[in-house]
Amino acid sequence: MASEKSGDAVVDMRSDTLTQPTEAMREAMVRAEVGDDVYGEDPTVNELERLAAERLGMEAALFVPSGTMGNLISVMAHCGRGDEMILGAEAHIFYYEQGGSAALGGVHPRTLPNRADGTLDLAQVEAAVREDNAHYPVSRLLALENTQNRCGGRVLTPEYMAAAADLAHAHGLRLHVDGARIWNAAVALGVPPARLLRGADSVSACLSKGLSAPVGSVVAGNREFVARARRLRKAVGGGMRQAGVIAAAGIVALNEMVDRLAEDHANAQRLARGLATLDGVSVDPAAVQTNLVYFHLDRPIAAALCATLAERGVLMSPTGADSIRAVTHRHVGSGDIAHVLTMFSDVLRAKAA
Repeated sequence: MASEKSGDAVVDMRSDTLTQPTEAMREAMVRAEVGDDVYGEDPTVNELERLAAERLGMEAALFVPSGTMGNLISVMAHCGRGDEMILGAEAHIFYYEQGGSAALGGVHPRTLPNRADGTLDLAQVEAAVREDNAHYPVSRLLALENTQNRCGGRVLTPEYMAAAADLAHAHGLRLHVDGARIWNAAVALGVPPARLLRGADSVSACLSKGLSAPVGSVVAGNREFVARARRLRKAVGGGMRQAGVIAAAGIVALNEMVDRLAEDHANAQRLARGLATLDGVSVDPAAVQTNLVYFHLDRPIAAALCATLAERGVLMSPTGADSIRAVTHRHVGSGDIAHVLTMFSDVLRAKAA
């Protein structure tokens, strides 16, 4: 965890993708035993996939270079061209992945509004499932995101996830979970990640955000699904050779970095509570469940405010004219939060003058 910053140091809260690998990861990468993963002969990749499948409660897993690729090949493994996927209008798959499922997979997105807590109304999901009609695409997949990024890193509970899986299966759909931060959700709820995935047919889980690995995600599901996903990984250019040098960091991430996510959540709470005391800032600390803090300003100055903060060594991301996102991670300690709040208060007062 980072220590208190000096006055000229940078506190970068744009994303948890900025985390650097730990010394243990670097050592494991140097010493990794490797082989050709496309042939299934890299022992370190194989061990990562075994461990990930076990932790996620799935039969098998596949190491992929990125979460976007993981989601793409998962959607394509479940759906044929012209089939339909039901997902939230705020979903990362819909919002931030360049429409890859449609452009590359030919899969039609059917979006529904996310509620404030990140969930979809399951009655609306049921109503969105297409009837058998030659005019319509065929509904094949329900995709959920846990935690839900654009809804503030909100956590979808085991009960909700199970109900969604039951509904999907009752209508002949599969359930894919974009679990880029499934580890954060599990830590926030105090449950194993597998508990959140009971009934899910697949999941894509990131290793390179809060878990600090330098690269990679894992896709998991049953063996038949993973076999299809492996072929699709090759088709989109994701087949890797001596990938054990990066998979080794993923093993360390799963073994050593999950439980410490609670520190990031506590620091996000500190930030939210501090921001809530500032005039001109609107944030509900009770809605901050994990490491993402979205907040609003009373004026459309988000971009200018972030630019001025950057000059003072505090980096955040404007998400709208009057909204900002800050993300805590292992390089942001409690002392950094105090520093950020001081800088933010000073800049906000200067903008109001």
